[in-house]
Amino acid sequence: MSIQQIEASNADGYLPAGLKYITVHSSALKGRGNISCYNTASRRKDLPIVVLLHGVYGNHWVWTNLGGAHTVYDSLRQNNAIDEMLLVMPEDGSYYAGSGYLPLKEGRNFEAWIMQDVLEAVIRTVDCVSENSPVFLSGLSMGGYGALRLGAKYASQVKGISAHSSITKLEDFKHFIKEDLSIYQCENPQETNLMYWISKNQADFPPLRLDCGTEDLLYSSNIEFMQKLDEQKVKYLSETPAGGHEWSYWNRQVAATFRFFHHLQQKS
Repeated sequence: MSIQQIEASNADGYLPAGLKYITVHSSALKGRGNISCYNTASRRKDLPIVVLLHGVYGNHWVWTNLGGAHTVYDSLRQNNAIDEMLLVMPEDGSYYAGSGYLPLKEGRNFEAWIMQDVLEAVIRTVDCVSENSPVFLSGLSMGGYGALRLGAKYASQVKGISAHSSITKLEDFKHFIKEDLSIYQCENPQETNLMYWISKNQADFPPLRLDCGTEDLLYSSNIEFMQKLDEQKVKYLSETPAGGHEWSYWNRQVAATFRFFHHLQQKS
């Protein structure tokens, strides 16, 4: 069992309504990991779980405190543009500038942290979700990479993927980290290759949307990735609006993620 202990904030008025913090002692991390959740006060059951993965340098709080994802969600709800969801915003595991959400050869499994421990901890501590809740993955930059790779590897468990300004290959990490890329060494030499997992599980690959700003330093990599998807005949939706690798862009674009997941849920 990967989870050793869970500590969760309560609803006694210390936090804004609907916000919950969870700290998990995880053997996958060989330590503790933190999760922010939003819309935890919902009275409904089996809500969709929307996992928002952060980029390098970040932590579980950046999607709310820098990106205002919860305010975007609230605005869409107030306008009846989307149905209810639980926003789940975990940390990546605090490995160097970013873990890549990978199962590393050195022993820490940041993939298991997200796909097992985070989901289990949320289901155990938030009443509006359960094992019957559909799971959607999204992320920005390194988090976009994580959403794409985990969504492809665990294709049968994920109902949709939305990736913003994504790292699309291991070499893209050089834009952000000072360490050698060998820190991301995994047992499987193909582990970090997005197209390997997409091809391997193409029959079950979930619906996908992508976006990247035209002024983003990862723009050319994203266009190259879309071309690979086209060659593999993988269906997806894409946007390339104006914008850079910055929170003002992600604050605007996360609305498209919520709408996309709402649409998929309506179709199911």
